Amino acid sequence: MYKMMTPGPTMVAENVRKARSMETGNPDLDLDFYDYYKETCELYSELLHTKNESLILSGEGILGLEAAVASLTEPGDRVLVLDNGVFGKGFADFVEIYGGKPVLYTTDYHKAIEAEPLRAFLEKDSDFKYATVVHCDTPSGMLNDIAVICPLLKEFEILTVVDSVSGMFGNEVNVDASQIDILCGGSQKAVSAPIGLTMVTISEAAKQAMENRKTKIASFYANLMTFKDYYENKWFPYSMPISDIYGLRQALQNIKEDKDILARHARIATKTREAVVRSGLTLYAENGYSNTVTVFTIPGGVTAEQILTTLRADYGIMLAGSFDVMAGEVIRIGHMGYNCTEENMAETLDALGKTLEKLDVSLKEPLRYEM
Repeated sequence: MYKMMTPGPTMVAENVRKARSMETGNPDLDLDFYDYYKETCELYSELLHTKNESLILSGEGILGLEAAVASLTEPGDRVLVLDNGVFGKGFADFVEIYGGKPVLYTTDYHKAIEAEPLRAFLEKDSDFKYATVVHCDTPSGMLNDIAVICPLLKEFEILTVVDSVSGMFGNEVNVDASQIDILCGGSQKAVSAPIGLTMVTISEAAKQAMENRKTKIASFYANLMTFKDYYENKWFPYSMPISDIYGLRQALQNIKEDKDILARHARIATKTREAVVRSGLTLYAENGYSNTVTVFTIPGGVTAEQILTTLRADYGIMLAGSFDVMAGEVIRIGHMGYNCTEENMAETLDALGKTLEKLDVSLKEPLRYEM
């Protein structure tokens, strides 16, 4: 087996694995499970500093993104898609699928979205039902400041949909302070539970927009309104994946008890970037560095496949390349959730440095994480 230091999925704590192995009942008929589900959703909301309702959906994190778009979009709706990364641009596909008209606000993929140019754009055109924002655009490790961007959008009465699947719990997220209407998360990133769940947090304004639609939501599984009054009616729209939710509950409890979680992510991310730069490698981003993933450009004379294959075969560590416009251009180091420890990063960078040496890549100094 290998050590998985990718930007998600992450390794999973033993107590999360044990929680998933507990004996299960019937989630549709067991009334106690409705309480358990609701309490788990409330714990998730608490950790994200919001009074908004949260839901756990059975599906990988991308389900939450599609469900947010499906539930808000009506044919002809103009939707602002903030695009400074592959995932940011990808929201436009969902908007089109559900009949909306995406308007891309495209900026440099090496830089975080800046508030003042966005404000200037909105002063000329703000006729949008909602806007989509990616918190951490995982293919590049780009972090956008949702605490600034979302309140700015709300100034123009634009609803906000945020993808923080790979951002939350490694970078600060305060839903209420940031005025986020729908926040999307996933189980397999810094939450450090297995793949399979997406979590969405929904404001009253977003619910009203869904309630006041003139057309039906063009989906069942990606329809957030199917959960309306689930607790009062003791009815789920589909059978909940009870074992996955047991594991998620334990993972969220781990986060609650980890008082150093944000500071640790910031500290380890900073040290990782510093080590990469000292060695002579080049970070992909010019600013907007996420505390959950570090991305560097591949040095000349070697390929992403050579680096990744050698690292895994010879040292038992898995990193990730990227895709779309960054395919073959960068390597991504994940340091999120359960993976985010000094010991893991020291081992990872040491192995990466030895891998580059084997591949005859010349570095300014050995790639070393300073403990």
